[in-house]
Amino acid sequence: MGETANIMPPLLIRNATLLEGGRIDVRVVEGHIVEMGALPVVEGEHVVDAAGGLLLPGLHDHHIHCAATAAARASVQCGPPDVADAETLAARLAAPGEGWLRGVGYHDSVAGDIDRRWIDRVAPDRPVRIQHRSGRLWIFNSAGLAQLLVSGLPPPQGLDRDRGHLFDDDVWMRRALGGTRPALDALGGDLARLGVTGLTDMSPANGPEEHRWFVAEQASGALPQRVMLAGAEALAACAYDERLMPGPVKVHLHEAQLPDHDALIARIVAAHAGARGVAVHCVTEVELVFTLAAFEEAGVHAADRIEHASVAPDALVARIAALGLPVVVQPLFPFERGDAYRRDIAQAEWPYLYRLRAFREAGVAMAGSSDAPYVDIDPWAAMRTATDRRTRDGATLGEMEAIEPEAALALYLADPVDVRRQRKVAPGVAADLCLLDQPWEAVRGDLSADHVRLTMIAGRIVHDRVDEAPA
Repeated sequence: MGETANIMPPLLIRNATLLEGGRIDVRVVEGHIVEMGALPVVEGEHVVDAAGGLLLPGLHDHHIHCAATAAARASVQCGPPDVADAETLAARLAAPGEGWLRGVGYHDSVAGDIDRRWIDRVAPDRPVRIQHRSGRLWIFNSAGLAQLLVSGLPPPQGLDRDRGHLFDDDVWMRRALGGTRPALDALGGDLARLGVTGLTDMSPANGPEEHRWFVAEQASGALPQRVMLAGAEALAACAYDERLMPGPVKVHLHEAQLPDHDALIARIVAAHAGARGVAVHCVTEVELVFTLAAFEEAGVHAADRIEHASVAPDALVARIAALGLPVVVQPLFPFERGDAYRRDIAQAEWPYLYRLRAFREAGVAMAGSSDAPYVDIDPWAAMRTATDRRTRDGATLGEMEAIEPEAALALYLADPVDVRRQRKVAPGVAADLCLLDQPWEAVRGDLSADHVRLTMIAGRIVHDRVDEAPA
């Protein structure tokens, strides 16, 4: 789909409802909302009758990995809930085919700490690589390891040739294997159907090469969403526009191998000097303590943020609030992984996992995200989990952390430039809109993507459930 496809004439949305209440008409011209109220139809105007449906700013996923998500969709699922045991995994890996078999989502509960020899026994005839659910480990069979080494690039420290394990070096792996990045048209289309009009790509290795890829995907029409691009310091030198915005420096911590603390402080200070925020990955309590200490020393920029804060006891919630740091949360994790957390994590720690209400009551600003491909991209499923804290098997995890539907929706209406602010449907703003098929009073008790009727980005309709319905 080219850049000029789906460009709309002046458009009038009639009989919409807003979160603030009341029915209203909204006129869109040249990609922006220009007028709101009781409006007459202008000749040549495209008219959408909202029939009382809720009109929202388009949803924003504040933490996603686009390349990995697109690649995962063309990969074999190797972990729960699709694969629960070694026999099922072996059958999936033994599927006939040529070329690479790429697996994702592996967890040790399936077949333990597998290695090159384990995969060789079930899939010896084609190169195989499997990504662990943590995202930090790739496991190769012998044929895959041979392909990995054929480039002659000096192997990184994280490569264990004997076991076929590669830790924390996706950048080296991409260089060694070559190939092209995945197309984003399917992902962009699915996000549009969910009402998502903007993304913040949070891959820490994002640099000028990734910037060029996003520019090309947007220019071709494959990715209609606006993108905020976080990543390496080198992104500061790239050119941006209203569709591709600069994001914070991404720092990906690992508790077992934390960086020098003074070096992290210096990195934060340098980013602030260049008018950039810093987004720090914190999935353990130790990582969060380490990060907060660095911000207390370096100071806080308006664009700084904590990613995940997966484990946050009360004392750390209070420190986050005192610093004025926002937290980018992933409300779907209790559903997707809650049963494993209940099995593998001490019950005394359950109340501190993926908190929502505690942050809200402490005055911590939050923004919602998927962290795809590690969980599903559906923000409506995430909102639903935010309100009930149900796991996939129907148990609850941290039920005291549940929030109201209005607060769950607000997570995805946060402004990506400053997540402390909420976006609204108002004259003068870009027409990035999500129209639901019912008013909020009906939707709040049924938080489902089935209610998304139409999605618009910069005045272009990128999803219309009526037009896309089968004849």
